[in-house]
Amino acid sequence: MSDFSGSRARHVAIIMDGNGRWAKRRGLPRALGHRRGVEAVRKLVRAVEPLGIDCLTLYAFSSENWKRPEDEIDHLMGLLRRFIESDLPEFIANDVRLKIIGDYRALAPDIVDSIEDAIERTSGGKRILAVALNYGSQQEIARAAALAAQEGEVSEASIARHLYTADLPPLDLLIRTSGEVRLSNFLLWQAAYAEMVFTDVLWPDYTPEHLKAALDAFAARERRFGGR
Repeated sequence: MSDFSGSRARHVAIIMDGNGRWAKRRGLPRALGHRRGVEAVRKLVRAVEPLGIDCLTLYAFSSENWKRPEDEIDHLMGLLRRFIESDLPEFIANDVRLKIIGDYRALAPDIVDSIEDAIERTSGGKRILAVALNYGSQQEIARAAALAAQEGEVSEASIARHLYTADLPPLDLLIRTSGEVRLSNFLLWQAAYAEMVFTDVLWPDYTPEHLKAALDAFAARERRFGGR
């Protein structure tokens, strides 16, 4: 199995890191960094179709993020509420389907209701925005293995069928911003043969032009999937 240079990345995932550092460097509150991070999300979602991406997966809130200060979590949840409410019409108009990966039903009931309404109203979209909320990859794999065991044989195929991403294209490219070089419990199974790009750009400064450069770098790589 081999895919040579010039291939298109259908599924791109991003670890959006650096909101806090962006604010700190400017002497601003972390909350403002998170707000600017949401603006970066909007710009990238609008670029999905022009860049030829079928699925964009964003790491928005991990299962470990509950350890953050309560006021920061409250602010993040407020941003999530406003993002869903304000951007839903744009998703519908631009044929974007919203998908959530992770245990989002553990969030506040009003957020859960908004999410499920948005999922239903965008269900016909051709391009996918997958948002990881209350997500941890190790937990996802353990959950999928347990569900596979209930059905019978536990195998790579049976686990894959029960991952949150089972209905998404295979992950082609994983990007992390802010200069950190680790996966932080994100899409560990899915990233087995994904290409990776790590950039020093902080998330609020990340633009569609940065994403295009990453896609160009991906297209120039030769993917062997373990072969020679």
